[in-house]
Amino acid sequence: MDALVQNRTLTAAATEQDPRWTQVVARDRAADGRFFYSVRTTGVYCRPSCAARTPNPANVRLHATREEAEAAGFRACKRCRPDQPPRDEQHATLVAEACRRIERAEEPPTLSDLAAKAAMSPFHFHRVFKAITGVTPKAYATAHRTRRVQDELVRSPTVTEAIYGAGFNASSRFYEKAGAMLGMSPSDYRAGGPDAEIRFALGECSLGSILVAQSPKGICAILLGDDPDALLSDLQDRFPRARLIGGDADFEGLVARVVGFVEAPRLGLDLPLDVRGTAFQQRVWRALQAIPAGRTATYAEIAEAIGSPKAVRAVAGACASNAIAVAIPCHRVVRTDGSLSGYRWGVERKRALLNRESA
Repeated sequence: MDALVQNRTLTAAATEQDPRWTQVVARDRAADGRFFYSVRTTGVYCRPSCAARTPNPANVRLHATREEAEAAGFRACKRCRPDQPPRDEQHATLVAEACRRIERAEEPPTLSDLAAKAAMSPFHFHRVFKAITGVTPKAYATAHRTRRVQDELVRSPTVTEAIYGAGFNASSRFYEKAGAMLGMSPSDYRAGGPDAEIRFALGECSLGSILVAQSPKGICAILLGDDPDALLSDLQDRFPRARLIGGDADFEGLVARVVGFVEAPRLGLDLPLDVRGTAFQQRVWRALQAIPAGRTATYAEIAEAIGSPKAVRAVAGACASNAIAVAIPCHRVVRTDGSLSGYRWGVERKRALLNRESA
C-alpha cells in the first residue's frame, strides 16, 4: 500500500511539474492539438481545453498525440471530442464554407439559411462568424457585393448592365444601396470620381513632397511622399477617369493652407473634405477624426468605437486606405503596446506628426 501511495505521489508530482499541466488546469484552447491528456480513472483522453472537471494529477498521463493516447488504451472523450479537428478549426472551416456560399449566391443568403447549413443556431453562427472574420455575415455579403459592383461598373459598358451583372434583380434596389456601397453615385464611380474635374497641385513641406487635390465638393486627397511623380501616379490611379487639372494661383493659396496645417496640425483644417470610401471605411475615418490632437488610440479602440470590436484588421485596412493625410488622422492610431505601426506615408512621418501634436 505504501508503495502504491508513493507511486501516485510521484506521478502527481511529475504531472504538476510538467508545464503542459498548467495549460490543462487553465483549459487553454491555444494548446489544443499540441498534446492530449488521459485520465486513468475514467479511461478517456481529452484536449487541454476540455470543460470537464480538472482531474487529480495522480491519475493523469500526458500524450504528444491522440494516437499515443489510444495506443495506451484510452478512448476519446465524448465531451471535447479530441479525435475530431479542434473546435476553432471546425468553426473556421464552416465559416469559410459560408463565405463561399455568400459569394456564389445571386441574392445574399439569410442568416437562418447560413446557420442551418453550419448546423448552428442563428445566434451562435452569427457570433462565430463575426469572431473569425471580424464582420457580420450581412456585412461580409455587402462587402462582397460591393466588390462585384465596383468590378462591373469598370467592366460593363453601362450602369444598367453593371447592376444586373452584380446580381441585382432590380435597379431600384441597387440605387437604394449604391451610396453606402460605393461612397458615391454609380455614374460618378464609373467616371473615376464624383466629378469629372479634379484640381491638384504638388508642393514641398517639411515631411517631403505633398500633393493636394480638390473636387467641387472639397479636399479629396492629401498625399505625402518622397517622389512627386509617384504621388501624381497615385492620384491618377485613384481617379482613373477624372480630368486632372493643375491648380492656378488661387489653388496654390489653398495648398499653402494645407501645408500650414501639416506643419502645425493642432491648428486644424477648416476646409470641406470630399471623403470617399465604403460605409465601413467612412465609419472608421469618422472615428479617427474624433481623436483629439495630441492623443492616440489603438486599432482595437477604434474597432470598439465603431461597434465592431473584432474587426481590428479591417480597421487597420481602412486606415491604410485613407487618402486624406492628417485631416483624417490615421497617424494617431497605434498598436496596443503604444508602438508605431505601419503608416501609408512612412513611420517616420507618423512619428513627426505625433511629435508636433504633442509639443
